[in-house]
Amino acid sequence: MLNPEFSVGTLNGLAQMKFGWTADRRASHKRRMLQSIALAGTILMAVPGSAGGISGVDVQDDTVVVRFDDRVDGASAFLLDSPRRIALDINGAQMGRGRFTPGNGAIAAVRQGQLSGDTARVVLDLSTPATLGNARLAQDGKSLSFSLQGVSDSRFRAEVGKGRTRFDGPADMAARPQKRIHSITVPIPAAARGVSLPQVEGAHDGARPLVVIDAGHGGHDPGAINKENGKREKDVTLAIAQAIRDQLVKSGRVRVALTRDDDKFLVLQERYGIARKLGADLFISIHADAAENTEAHGATVYTLSETASDREAARLAARENKADIINGVNLGGQSGDVSSILIDLTQRESMNISANFARLLQREAAPYVPFRSAYHRFASLMVLKAPDTPSILFETGYVSNADDSAFLSSREGQGKIARGVARAIEVHFARKLAMRDGAAGG
Repeated sequence: MLNPEFSVGTLNGLAQMKFGWTADRRASHKRRMLQSIALAGTILMAVPGSAGGISGVDVQDDTVVVRFDDRVDGASAFLLDSPRRIALDINGAQMGRGRFTPGNGAIAAVRQGQLSGDTARVVLDLSTPATLGNARLAQDGKSLSFSLQGVSDSRFRAEVGKGRTRFDGPADMAARPQKRIHSITVPIPAAARGVSLPQVEGAHDGARPLVVIDAGHGGHDPGAINKENGKREKDVTLAIAQAIRDQLVKSGRVRVALTRDDDKFLVLQERYGIARKLGADLFISIHADAAENTEAHGATVYTLSETASDREAARLAARENKADIINGVNLGGQSGDVSSILIDLTQRESMNISANFARLLQREAAPYVPFRSAYHRFASLMVLKAPDTPSILFETGYVSNADDSAFLSSREGQGKIARGVARAIEVHFARKLAMRDGAAGG
């Protein structure tokens, strides 16, 4: 994976934008994750090498000690929600091997993986909300200790928003620099810019409408997980997105592209940035909902609102927008330039088109997909904030519900969702074409 301390460009300097479907597009800055965090236990045997191997994690009551078989350079930690986790990044460390069985305290499970060549990550899955306290590296750099402090849900969410906390080692534990004998200069190429755009499939006529389908989550971000059968949102959304693409390609009426066609992670700005760069006429982000109440079921369509329409929509906004805090950096902000009057007017037009499509989607897909009674909701979701691209987030069902999970994971269910979405898309653009021809004839 990339070094987690990076920044993502926001929409700056937008100018000369046109209204409607011919708006000039501008890509968001790309940062790609190169490695998934491997699922594993913590560690009783260390991986040999020059970096300190993680040799164990000791949990006693509310105290946690991470042990290393050699000195490490430093550490940092940040909190994640939905599900609740504490992530520890250890600089100068290698992941180890072994298993760990948590006790009955705040820690439900422990996982670890290699974030980069010299940085290991330990993830503590929490059974109750808790924060870190009194964290410190030992004088010899061979252990990291901290206490767990139980907090309320609201306090935990507030701590999540604070991002990463660093725990640097004592100054006298740092290695003495070697005497320089010679030097060498190596040219460093400029950083790559822009998003790698996906292939556009379907009709070869460039005048045909373009739909971008976004499979939510991916890579090290699994999204919601069914606690009973282990079904992961990132797998379900990818399969559904691919089924929708195949259905649209078969019809030949529109062009289509996927933001991701494999198990990779994209930050939220990259997802709608791809749609804007390609000049998409419609952006659909596919997700699978989750709730503590396992009886909750049915599909929901979300469109953009500056304020969430109800408490449930606010919780969804918090969960989805936090996807970009996984590496300890809050990527959810936009620049002040995006508040210009022109963009505001353009975005309001896109929001109206999005809301109309949400209603059309429910009408056309209802014969194939079970919807909730309150199927259309509004939320301030980052992935919907492309100002000039009509966008919806389609929660295709509840991965936490047994029946919905089985439907979303099956080829038959995915095919039904694809047919319903394709029908809505075709009717949507047929309406637009009829309106354009009617205006031209008048």
